[in-house]
Amino acid sequence: MPNTPEIWLAPAKINLFLHINSKREDGYHNLQTIFQLVDFYDELRFLVREDGAIKRINGNEDINTEQDLIVRAAKLLQQKSNTSLGVDISINKNIPMGGGLGGGSSDAATTLVALNHLWKLGLSQEQLIEIGIKLGADIPIFIYGRSAWADGIGEILSPVDPPENNILIIHINKHTSTKEIFSHKALTMSPMIGKISDFSEIENTHNDTQAAAIENIGEIGDALNYLDSCNNLISKAKMSGTGSCVFAQFKSEKDALAAYKKMPDMWLGIATKTINTSPILNWAVAKR
Repeated sequence: MPNTPEIWLAPAKINLFLHINSKREDGYHNLQTIFQLVDFYDELRFLVREDGAIKRINGNEDINTEQDLIVRAAKLLQQKSNTSLGVDISINKNIPMGGGLGGGSSDAATTLVALNHLWKLGLSQEQLIEIGIKLGADIPIFIYGRSAWADGIGEILSPVDPPENNILIIHINKHTSTKEIFSHKALTMSPMIGKISDFSEIENTHNDTQAAAIENIGEIGDALNYLDSCNNLISKAKMSGTGSCVFAQFKSEKDALAAYKKMPDMWLGIATKTINTSPILNWAVAKR
């Protein structure tokens, strides 16, 4: 067994739009969205153990170990595969928690993919997605590893290649509750879009959860207004997922950095780019 940890990167995501179609009997909601990946990452380290123990060595200290999606993903994969191996896991957390950027789900997905490799399990992407969906609706997109149109609860994925643009993401340093958003009176629902091919004709590319999130945390609206006031936007600013992060795409890196520099000090800004392929798809090249 190697005695040095392997480092894997877990990317963030944004939702280019988010339409909530209906509530399901299992408590989830049917939705349609485009997930696009972002060139901004959590960094996870994995060191295989032969004694079967799964231990979080450092990182995510604010989360109870048993509730940590990383630990839960490792234990579920261990259980499903009947492997006798274990792992030490460390995480350098960069993606804001509770911001709608999918950091926790990405970490869990990366754990599944990394341990499938390190434990030499030989499971397919489809099998890993089947395991991942038991832990969270956003996990499949990160196992899939590329920008995608999503149906169902987010697990029915079809590849898309939206333009890769410069982007500024703003985190207002406040967290939204997904449960509260989906039960909020201001939550709107949209009729289902029939086909991916129809997307280019859709003007209604809003986020159905945005109004509810703003009613809960008015500062989300302030951040959206700030971005909309910036120069050389490609489109209006939007909220990702159920918030609280908002984003705008810009015509150039210079424009995104100018908006970042003028941003109020009380907010966290992430100036980067959108990407359509995750490092997870070509780890032999991506790992460092």
